[in-house]
Parts: sequence; structure tokens; C-alpha cells
Amino acid sequence: MAKKNTKVALIYDFDETLSSGYMQDFSLIPALGMKPDAFWKKANGWSKKQEADQITGSMYYFMKTAQEKNVALTRDFFKKCGENIEYYKGVAEWFERINEYGKTLNLNIEHFLISSGYEEILAGAEIRRHFTDMFACSYAFDDEGLPVWPARVINYSIKVQFLTKINKGLCKIDDVAVNEFMPEEKRPIPFDRMIYFGDGMTDIPSMKLIKERGGNAIAVYAPGKSKDKHKAVKLLEDNRVNFALKADYRENREIDKVVKTILDKIAKERDLEILKSRENKKKFLRMALPKICKKKDV
Repeated sequence: MAKKNTKVALIYDFDETLSSGYMQDFSLIPALGMKPDAFWKKANGWSKKQEADQITGSMYYFMKTAQEKNVALTRDFFKKCGENIEYYKGVAEWFERINEYGKTLNLNIEHFLISSGYEEILAGAEIRRHFTDMFACSYAFDDEGLPVWPARVINYSIKVQFLTKINKGLCKIDDVAVNEFMPEEKRPIPFDRMIYFGDGMTDIPSMKLIKERGGNAIAVYAPGKSKDKHKAVKLLEDNRVNFALKADYRENREIDKVVKTILDKIAKERDLEILKSRENKKKFLRMALPKICKKKDV
């Protein structure tokens, strides 16, 4: 039986899903002469006072603080900040290993990132090369190469929009096409061939959507942190995710076993559809043959 190559999307949040903390905490905030907890307290306090979206507010607050500290937030500076990100165990090897497993099932696995972090920092991330596309917050820069405005802001509700773009095979700036009608059979990656990885409240709309559309949502939690585990298990109890698993991406650990089992299921369902299609063709030919013969007799 010839097996057609099937696209599967593995979609990730970034902060505390793949990395062990917020991407800005590793180098960006220390370069401003501050500790992460102190910075986020001030940034979120400013956003609250201004009644601003917290993500947009923090982007502005980075610009404001950098200007006060005389730090130039160029693209190169941001990219350098991405080099020191720390990841959960197994993340560095995860992508190539799971791709190879997909190939044994004739599955074409593509990896996508949907994050409220910064695209400019992710440009320097060790794992950047593994992603088909990355949807993250981004700055607009002036002629001197300094950020002047949030070009793209991604919060928990906007994340869902990018799931639809992945489903339809659109790029990040296809804002009109995302709402245009596209028949289900023409969409390159159906929702039931998506696996979403997230860690918390900002991922809930995305997790819920994929789960309801027949895909799988995995809530991950930091190893050794009972509070994080409780949060992930609560999402499982509330029927918002399919799995609550420790953020350990090494071979033969929970995430590895669960994702491989999901991929096995996707491959089996594809093979079953091929068999059904073959039988339907037989039925059509059996029904059509007498009519064809009758026409010839006439």
C-alpha cells in the first residue's frame, strides 16, 4: 500500500515550555542592570497604571528603560541575548530525533513557535533553525537601527489566529487571507494533525481550540516545581488539555513516548483512510460498470 506523506505540526509556546525561564531574563534584563523580578514588577505595574495590554506595555518599558540606561537595543544586541537562553533537558536534541521518527511513519513533521517573547531575541536562539516559522512579538526599527514601536504583539487571544495561519499554510503577515474561506480538504495541516505544547494560562485558548478540533494539547511543567505541576494537572482536570507532562524532552521520557504514540495514531488513521478510499473506488466501479456496458450495447 502506497502511503502518502502527511504533514504534522508540532506547535510550541517558548517561555517555560522549551526554555526554563522567560527569554528576556537570561541576558536582556541583566544588560539593563536589573534583576528579572524587579524589572517585571515595574513593567507590569506601569502597564496596570496605564490600563495597557501587559505584553505591549512591557515592550514599551524595555525601550524606555534601555533609553534611560543608555543601552542600544539594536537587532544585533537582541540576537546576542538569544545565545544564552537555557532550555529544559533534551530540547536541543528533540527536533531532529522526532523528525526522524516521523520519517519512519512517512510523516512530514514541521515545528512552529507561537510566543509572546521577542522575535529579535529568538533570532539568536540555538534552536531557531528547527522551526518552519516563528510567530512572536517584534519591534519596528528606525533608520538608526533602534526600536520605535511594537510591530507585532502576540498575547493569549492573538495566539489562536496563528493556529489558523498554520492550518491554512499562511505566513505571519497574511492578515486578510486568514479570514477568507478555504475548504477543509485544501488546508495543508488539519487541526487533528497538530500537537500544541504550552505551560500556562496564556496558552489555554490555543490548547482548547486544538483539543476541540481533534488535535492534542500538552501542558508541560518545570521538573521539581509542585506549583507548576498543580497548574498543569488543573488544566487536565478542567478538560482543557489531553496531557500534563514534565518538561523533559529526552528520549524515552514521558513527552517523547506520548508524542510518538500520537504520531503512530496519525499514521494509522491516514493508512485507514487510504484503505477506505480504495474500497470506495471499487464500489464506484462496480456500480458504474453495468451502466457503461449497457451504453456500449445500445
